Amino acid sequence: MLVKPRVLVLRKLTAEVEGRLAKTYEAVFSLDDKPMVPEAIAQALYDYEALVPTVSDRITAVMLKGAGVRTRMIANVGVGYSNIDVAAARDAGIAVSNTPDVLTDATADTALLLILSVTRRAFAAEKMLREGRWGGFSIVGGLGASIQDKVLGIIGMGRIGQAVARRAALGFGMKIVYYNRSPVSGLGFEAQGLDSIDAVMAVADVVSVHVPGGGGTPLVTAAHIARMKPSAYLVNTARGDSLDQTALIAALAEKRIAGAGFDVFAKEPEVPETLRKMENVTLLPHIGSATEEVRTAMGHMAVDNLDAYFEGRALPSRVV
Repeated sequence: MLVKPRVLVLRKLTAEVEGRLAKTYEAVFSLDDKPMVPEAIAQALYDYEALVPTVSDRITAVMLKGAGVRTRMIANVGVGYSNIDVAAARDAGIAVSNTPDVLTDATADTALLLILSVTRRAFAAEKMLREGRWGGFSIVGGLGASIQDKVLGIIGMGRIGQAVARRAALGFGMKIVYYNRSPVSGLGFEAQGLDSIDAVMAVADVVSVHVPGGGGTPLVTAAHIARMKPSAYLVNTARGDSLDQTALIAALAEKRIAGAGFDVFAKEPEVPETLRKMENVTLLPHIGSATEEVRTAMGHMAVDNLDAYFEGRALPSRVV
């Protein structure tokens, strides 16, 4: 490359990835790791050949359709890409890529972390201890629920959903049911596919959500949540808008379900105060893939896509 393409990296990446970018591109990096305001992102489309956003950086149709947009490539760091209007990007001739596969295990581990935390009431127990309210061992105090032989319902049996189900079935002896829009085969463990989300919600003791968001209407609706058992728990490590968050909070407040675990929220970084005050939930700040190894691998995959685009090769993980 005789002239290095100008690339804007919207959020901080690991040092290893930023070092690689700096060698190949005229790269501008985030110094404070804070989200850019929409106006700045819109302007960046006129100033840079490529952008490297994360799943929290929204790139809308209005931004992409402006006359004179310079950006030709958007290398999104994340398996999801609901933050980008991909139809508008396609219409504008802008390539979009994502970073699938590399975060499957880390996100599945986080889902299991939330399942164990919420069923064993770990947050409430730790809060009691940290506040000096623990009076010592009790046979009947702070009882949670065991997950062995319980039914885990997976909504969305893709790579991450399967990884969660495999851990739960083979590691914890849970019975697996799932709903997926397309047929699933070759699981390597026992699982029963059901024909609707409603069917999964009605029988599951724990529900784990692994479906995309960004479609406007949540796939997991208030009506679906209403089908859950009063003793059941729900965990979401997918997208905040994959489910009706307001309906879920209402179900928790009214004790129509036993508890929930959140790693994602509908309007991040906003977390409703009502939810923050509840002791029957575990709340994590979108750390599903937050290991040094995984975030570095995600960054390298984004750069792999950038390299392929500017060298005229097929993108390893092209979205549009």
